[in-house]
Amino acid sequence: MNTQPVENLELRAIEQRNELHQTTAELKEKLATARQKLDLSAHLRQHFVPASVIVSCLALIAGYGAGGMFPRR
Repeated sequence: MNTQPVENLELRAIEQRNELHQTTAELKEKLATARQKLDLSAHLRQHFVPASVIVSCLALIAGYGAGGMFPRR
């Protein structure tokens, strides 16, 4: 049975642990970046005028639709 010395196994374990820590840090960074990109309130603050125009148009269309259900005769 061929066994590796304990020192080699310990070094390999340390390397793997460091790789896991590095991968975890990269994933946390990517997650933070994705959350920042998908933050709705930040996007609405940056693009307030176009968002308000779109919402106003939708409200106008909904109002005409609701008003069309009750026509005058």
